[in-house]
Amino acid sequence: MTDYVIIFDGGSLGNPGPGYGSYALLTRTGQQVICRLDLGDRLTNNEAEYDTLIAALRDLIARIEAAQHNPAAYTLEVRGDSTLILKQVEGEWKARDERMRARRNQVRELLNRFKAVSLTLQPRTAILQVLGH
Repeated sequence: MTDYVIIFDGGSLGNPGPGYGSYALLTRTGQQVICRLDLGDRLTNNEAEYDTLIAALRDLIARIEAAQHNPAAYTLEVRGDSTLILKQVEGEWKARDERMRARRNQVRELLNRFKAVSLTLQPRTAILQVLGH
């Protein structure tokens, strides 16, 4: 069983426009934290998705380290509805735009801190059911 699960979603009001996001951190013991983000102006939907995932990963790593543990001891599943983000992070699709490539690389660096990671594409309805928006 996976130690932690991140469920994330992001978007923008207009494309680009004001960015927003939300994510859930779930533990195998059933604990759940949901965070909502205001990501600022002039973001595309895809940038908001990436920025939300980056925020979620940083939050989870900070929580693990605050408990005096090492993220490298834990497994993580990341669930999202963005095929683009998940395929770019996996390396199946290229990130041609420099802004996207920088975000993809940041996600990869954060994911590399964990023992094992799986990326799961989930239907939007399943994401919204957990995040409540």
